[in-house]
Amino acid sequence: MGVKERIKSGLEMAGRFLNEILSFIVFTLLDLVDIVLCYVYKVADFCIEAEWKPCYCSSAKDAIASSGKILVSEPGESKIVRVSSSRLQLEEISDTLYSRPSRVSEVSESSIIRASKKRKTLRGDVHSTFTVNSTIIEMLQGRIGGQQTLPIPRWSDCDCKTCTSWTSSSKETLFVKVDGARDNVREDVVFIHGFISSSAFWTETLYPNFSKSAKSKYRLLAVDLLGFGRSPKPTDSLYTLREHVDMIERSVLEAYKVKSFHIVAHSLGCILALALAVKHPGSVKSLTLLAPPYFPTPKGEQATQYMMRRVAPRRVWPAIAFGASIACWYEHISRTICLVICKNHRLWEFLAKLLTRNRMRTYLMEGFFLHTHNAAWHTLHNIICGTAGKIEGYLEEVKTRLKCDITIFHGRDDELIPVECSFNVQSRIPRAHVKVFEKKDHITIVVGRQKAFARELEGIWKNASA
Repeated sequence: MGVKERIKSGLEMAGRFLNEILSFIVFTLLDLVDIVLCYVYKVADFCIEAEWKPCYCSSAKDAIASSGKILVSEPGESKIVRVSSSRLQLEEISDTLYSRPSRVSEVSESSIIRASKKRKTLRGDVHSTFTVNSTIIEMLQGRIGGQQTLPIPRWSDCDCKTCTSWTSSSKETLFVKVDGARDNVREDVVFIHGFISSSAFWTETLYPNFSKSAKSKYRLLAVDLLGFGRSPKPTDSLYTLREHVDMIERSVLEAYKVKSFHIVAHSLGCILALALAVKHPGSVKSLTLLAPPYFPTPKGEQATQYMMRRVAPRRVWPAIAFGASIACWYEHISRTICLVICKNHRLWEFLAKLLTRNRMRTYLMEGFFLHTHNAAWHTLHNIICGTAGKIEGYLEEVKTRLKCDITIFHGRDDELIPVECSFNVQSRIPRAHVKVFEKKDHITIVVGRQKAFARELEGIWKNASA
């Protein structure tokens, strides 16, 4: 090893060490800040909404499920929540919502709520026992009982016309931006965006760059996911995989009478795309995934917790990892960020347009602004983390049941979802074709090369129809 290589190696080691030290200090302080903000929001919620808003700092409740009932037991109190087994799928609720060991409290087992399953006899009957966070129980009670005690929107959410337009409609469906063929539709294309984004990620980049020939054959359907963009943002939703997929089916496949379709998905949207493809294996003509977040879980690791540590490693650098860590680990700090940014998004959009004069940057910021903390928090945990143990099953289903072409695009410089994730998918589905683009990251895999990407998609659809 030469002198330059040794110097470079030494600097890299020093950089990693410094990153570790700074990360420990910064995230220890953030742990304390989040605890303080928990009490601040409890007081603010009570003063403004006359109600204590439950959060995931709450203690757990032991629940025994039997015949469509949940017996919720706490010291000195027991009550039964009656639910329909078809309405309640507790396995879809990620334990990372309420089990996030902090730097400060991870030494204390009392601060960690561990989900467990065991067989137990109660009054002569066999039941399934597990640990459920009190916030989940309270949200389910209100939802299943048909109660809506919280205002729409909440005081910390934006109340502008764009963000609340869905409340004026009697039908709760997602916002879908349609382009392309109208009358003689040959096939449909469903676009699914990633986390903290919107349909504009596709409509402002790809829609203007598709050829006239493609637009005469394909109907383009870009959807705003539940809780994002111009779609509904219900305060009582847990934003589970089932809810997201059901809404896509109802708002896109059923509403537009889609029979056969191509799927194009980015980041978090890839998980929804896999779930949708598994439900409609005979209808999917091609599957195109951009930066799919798939980290195989090592033996002995809990899938949800491992996924959370991979996508949100609690590091101050790179910046995108720092942002992901804030969003994933800190319920109240992330709510504060939403309060400052999302509630005042019209101001930020005005300043962005004034300062950048750049349409591309402006629409990306708009997509980042239009969501609520409740939607982002639950979607992040229940979709990205909560499905970690299911993705392998989805990939196996796609491998065996889907006959369509599968293409994966990834940027070599993606610091949020590393390129290894795409090759992990390929290891499960050998026929999947992986394309890696040098000097492209999580966003520039599309933005900045939209014309070329539009041509590539057209080629994929043409080959699938041949």
